[in-house]
Amino acid sequence: MNFYLIPFLIIGLFVLISSFFIVKQQTAAIIERFGRFESIRHSGLRLKIPIIDRVAGRLSLKIQQLDVLVETKTLDDVFVKLKVSVQYRVLSEKVYDAFYKLDYPHEQITSYVFDVVRAEVPKMKLDDVFVKKDDIALAVKAELNDAMLEYGFDIIKTLVTDIDPDAQVKAAMNRINAADREKTAAQYEGDAARILIVEKAKAEAESKRLQGQGIADQRREIARGLEESVDVLNRVGINSQEASALIVVTQHYDTLQAIGSETNSNLILLPNSPQAGSNMLNDMVASFTASNQIGEAMKKARKDEGGKK
Repeated sequence: MNFYLIPFLIIGLFVLISSFFIVKQQTAAIIERFGRFESIRHSGLRLKIPIIDRVAGRLSLKIQQLDVLVETKTLDDVFVKLKVSVQYRVLSEKVYDAFYKLDYPHEQITSYVFDVVRAEVPKMKLDDVFVKKDDIALAVKAELNDAMLEYGFDIIKTLVTDIDPDAQVKAAMNRINAADREKTAAQYEGDAARILIVEKAKAEAESKRLQGQGIADQRREIARGLEESVDVLNRVGINSQEASALIVVTQHYDTLQAIGSETNSNLILLPNSPQAGSNMLNDMVASFTASNQIGEAMKKARKDEGGKK
């Protein structure tokens, strides 16, 4: 008699167990009764009528992400691939619409992303696509919000996470960038070379100026020394011409002595006689005298011309 009750006990236990089900956190379960919508159950331990009721499906209420890869062409005829990441979630108050109004939400979102991207990107040049990627993301979000809200989906955010032009275009862009950097480097090198040349010229000019100043100071001191020598000789009864001749002869022999003290010197002093120095002095005195006479004559001629006028 007890053996006949065992099957009924097993069936009863199975029916009792199947009456309960668990819904996870951030999940909604859709209950149907004989194929017709009955209710929506949220997280926790829930009860349903066995055999009559069934869990038709479960929807996650968490934020989900869908990555869509779109290939399109820019305004300057460059093919580019854009990766658009769409973050969305099912609204808890619109679980019915999300489950019954839309069979394939991923395909629907993908279609809208393709439509918006292929409408926006062809209006931009390749460089503008990189600069205005946020504008593209906003356009996708606006379009998706308007379309998917009716089906119970809320678009949280859209991001253009990758922009990948054709390989040949990327290689050309890299070459352009490298050439531009080489041009900038050449400009800097040219500026540096020009600065070096200018600074070197300034240094040489300063050196020449100081050298000239030194020579002028040297000659000034020589002239002062000669003047003092002539004054000393005049005091002992030697006139200016004799004193000048004596100084020339003295410097002549001093020069010969300096040359002789250098063992490796290749310098030859021509002419090499005291008379040559005296003759040079006489020639200089004669030239100075003639120059003074010519100057006086020119002054007199100007005065005569002025008197006639």
